Amino acid sequence: MAKSTFLKKFGSSLILLAGLLVGCILGLIFKEKILVLKPIGDIFLNLLFIAVVPLIFFTVSTSIANIDRSQEKVGKLMGAMIGVFVFTIIIAAVLTIVGVQLFPIHSPVNSLAKVQEQTPVAIGDQITQTLTVEHFYNLLSKGNMLALMIFSALIGVAVSKAGEKGDAFKSFLNSGQEVMTQFLKLIMKIAPFGLGAYMATQISVLGPQMFGIYGKALAVYHGVGVVYYIVFFSLYAFLWGGRKTIRRYWQNNIVPTITAVGTCSSIASIPVNLQAAEKMRIPAYIRNLVIPIGGVLHKEGSAISSIIKIATIFAVLHRPFSGIDTLSVAIFITIIVSMVEGGIPNGGYLGEILFISVYHLPAETLTIAMAIGTLVDPFATILNVTGDTASGMLVTRIVEGKEKMADAA
Repeated sequence: MAKSTFLKKFGSSLILLAGLLVGCILGLIFKEKILVLKPIGDIFLNLLFIAVVPLIFFTVSTSIANIDRSQEKVGKLMGAMIGVFVFTIIIAAVLTIVGVQLFPIHSPVNSLAKVQEQTPVAIGDQITQTLTVEHFYNLLSKGNMLALMIFSALIGVAVSKAGEKGDAFKSFLNSGQEVMTQFLKLIMKIAPFGLGAYMATQISVLGPQMFGIYGKALAVYHGVGVVYYIVFFSLYAFLWGGRKTIRRYWQNNIVPTITAVGTCSSIASIPVNLQAAEKMRIPAYIRNLVIPIGGVLHKEGSAISSIIKIATIFAVLHRPFSGIDTLSVAIFITIIVSMVEGGIPNGGYLGEILFISVYHLPAETLTIAMAIGTLVDPFATILNVTGDTASGMLVTRIVEGKEKMADAA
C-alpha cells in the first residue's frame, strides 16, 4: 500500500526524470548523431503548443464565469487577499533576482541559438503588442498568450453578467475545459520521450557543462528558497503580532511543511493548512477563504522557480539577464505564472510557455524550464503551502487592523 501511494504521488515526476536522464546519457554517448531524435521532441512541443491556446481560453474564462456573484460582499477581504498574494510573489521574485545577480548562472561555451539583434521598440508599443492583438485570429497564436488570457477573462466576466441567458455558453465553456484537460493529459503521456529527445540534443550541443548549469540553478533556487522560508515568513508573522506570533507560526508550521513534502501538492495540503491556520489564531472567516484560494492562486515557490528558469535560459542563450525592461517583464510574467498556473491543469508547463512566448525564446528551451521545474518541485511545494498561512496573517493585519493584534498575540 505504501509503495503504491508513493508511486501515485511521485510516479509521473520519476518517469519524467528518467526520460531526461536517458536523454542525457544518449547525448553524451552519441553526441551529434543523436540529433536524429530531435523530430520526436519537435512533435511533442508542437502538440503541447496546439493544446495551450484552447486550454487557456476555456480554463480562464470558465474560472471567471463560475464565480458566485453573491460573494461580492466580501470585497474588502478579497481585495486584501489578492493584494497580499501579489505583494508576496513580487518579494519572492525580487529576492531571487538579487540571488541570481550575486550568484550568476554562467553561460556555456556553446549556445543553443544565436542572439539576434532586434530593432528597439518603444515601451508603449511593446506593452500594446504584448497585451492586445490587431486581429481576432492572432489570439490563436502561442506568441500572444497574455492577450489571450485577457480576452478569456473578459469573456468570463461577460458570461457572468449575462446571468441565466449565458448559462448555455457557460456549459460550453465547462465542457470545453474538461475536454482540453483530457487532451493535455494524453499529450503529457509522451512527455518523457519528447523531453528526453530534446535533452539528448541539448547535451550533444552543449556537452557536460550543461550539468553544471543545472547544478548552479538548483543551488541558487534552494539558497534563495531557504532564506525566504526562514526570514520572510518570520517577518510576515512579526508584522501581524510581533515575536509571539513568530513563535506560534513556526510551532504550527511543521505539519504543513511535512505534508507538502509528502504530497508535492498544494491542493492536498489545504486540510492540514486550515488546521494550522486555526492554531495560529487566524480568524475563521479569513482562513477559510485565504487558505483554499491560496492553494490555487498563491505560489511563492513557483515565483522563485520562474525567475530561476528565465535566468538559466538566458544564460544558455548567451543573453544578459539584466536591465530594467528585462527584469520588470520577468517580474510581471512571474506574477501571472504564480497566480494562474494553479488554476490550470499542468499549469507549470503552460507558465513556462508563457514566458517563452513573451520573450520570443526558441521552443527547445522549454525542455530546460521543465527540467528545472521538476527538480525543484518538492521545495517549491513547501514554499507554496506554508506561504498561505503567512499570507493569512498579513491579510488579518490588513482587514482587522492594529486594535486586533493584541488579541492575536
